Amino acid sequence: MIFTVIYSFNVLPEKCDIFEESWSQFTKLIYEYEGSLGSRLHRIAHQINSDSIYYIAYAQWPSKELWENSGNKLPKEAEAIRDTMKSACLHIETLYELDVINDLLSPTTKK
Repeated sequence: MIFTVIYSFNVLPEKCDIFEESWSQFTKLIYEYEGSLGSRLHRIAHQINSDSIYYIAYAQWPSKELWENSGNKLPKEAEAIRDTMKSACLHIETLYELDVINDLLSPTTKK
């Protein structure tokens, strides 16, 4: 059963580019080395205030157990990338841990 985790990121406006780039690099390493099924990052369209920019990400995993035990197989450069991502944020939170019941998302985007 697919397992999904939803995260929120409260990012400093002047560090959005740094956050997005480091999030992408870190997520690619997690996918490559830890066995995740990938992740998507979304910026909230209607921001609450101008002091920070809000993002939501969701990551999918083959199982909750694989997600819970992840992090030990990452290469050394992952720590610096993760630290760069975190330094761009005022707050990071795991919002939800979810079991997928029914998946109707298309595996590819239509043109």
